[in-house]
Amino acid sequence: MRVFGLAAVIALLTAPAYAQMSTPNINLIPELQSKTPEEKEQDAARDKAYKESLKKIPDAKTSSDPWGNVRSAETPKPAASAKPRTKTGSTQTKTEMR
Repeated sequence: MRVFGLAAVIALLTAPAYAQMSTPNINLIPELQSKTPEEKEQDAARDKAYKESLKKIPDAKTSSDPWGNVRSAETPKPAASAKPRTKTGSTQTKTEMR
C-alpha cells in the first residue's frame, strides 16, 4: 500500500511540471512598433492642448470645508494648570467615628 501511495504522490508532483513544458510559446507582449512622424506630431499637439487646458483651470481660492462657518474662529484652549485635588474635611475613617 505504501508503494502505491508513494507513486500517487510522485505523479501528483510531476503533473504540474509536465503541463508547463507542454504549452506552446505564447508571447503576450508583442514588440512595440515605432510611431510614424505624423503620429508623433499628433501626440505632441494633443500634449500641448492638454497642458494649455490645465492652465485655464482656475485655482481654488475658497475653502472646501462645509463646516467652516459653523466652527468658531479659535479653538478652545486647555486649562492653564491643573492643580492636584486635595481632600477637604475630616480625615477620620468610618471605624474611628463609631
